[in-house]
Amino acid sequence: MKRLKRAPKSYYNKDFLSSDDARTIRILSEFLEPEARFRRANIEDTVVFFGSARILPPNVARKELKKIESKIAKSKKPNKIDFELNIQARVKLEFSKYYDDCLTLSQLLTEWSKSLNHKRKFVICSGGGPGIMEAANKGAYLAGGKSIGLNISLPHEQYPNPYITPELNFEFHYFFMRKLWFMHLAKALVIFPGGFGTMDELMEMLTLIQTKKVRKKIPIVLYGSEYWKNIINFDALVQYCMISKDDLQIFHFSDTPRESFEYLKTELLKNMNKDSKNKL
Repeated sequence: MKRLKRAPKSYYNKDFLSSDDARTIRILSEFLEPEARFRRANIEDTVVFFGSARILPPNVARKELKKIESKIAKSKKPNKIDFELNIQARVKLEFSKYYDDCLTLSQLLTEWSKSLNHKRKFVICSGGGPGIMEAANKGAYLAGGKSIGLNISLPHEQYPNPYITPELNFEFHYFFMRKLWFMHLAKALVIFPGGFGTMDELMEMLTLIQTKKVRKKIPIVLYGSEYWKNIINFDALVQYCMISKDDLQIFHFSDTPRESFEYLKTELLKNMNKDSKNKL
């Protein structure tokens, strides 16, 4: 009788590891593998930046607007779509200020963190993609500091931006595991204007703090008060008794990098020596 070949060991069996039966192993891997890398890099404290991937650097936004304006100027009969694109390009240019503000704030925080006479440093962490995420990583890069990118695989591929520290570039499949790592090491959160994804992240973090599932002190900055107060009517939530007035103290509105930096620095120093619980 012909001798059988050895069967692949379970942990080398790609068909099994990709199957429904191994889902728990894949989920656990997205906790243990990042944990090991963070431990090797001695990272215990992060400042997490959330915000839209669609916010452009000012120079890119200006080029887009110039391009569509040039097309309209050359056209004998501009169509409705061109005018709509022109309006969108103007909005993108207006919002590009948040890219620069994010970069500046990240740079200020990284320079300050590097100056601390303390073994623990506050490392910038973003979602790893373009837009506000790129600006956060770029600010840390320009300040000569490390930064983290918690990227995620999406149908429309979101590639990691080039400013992430290579050994701190992560790729997640599960949103909930990615969000766990956003919160697990976070000592502060900064939320720039964004859409569904940003609001999902914001609301989950606020819920965890409101319900005391996270007990550590975390200063939260909502950057761009006009935007956030227009998008979410927090006062109406209080008025309709959906949240308490005290819940509005969980976060702080800010409109300049310097004011945000001074607020975060004060709060981070205040909390640094406290025995804060860091469990989810």
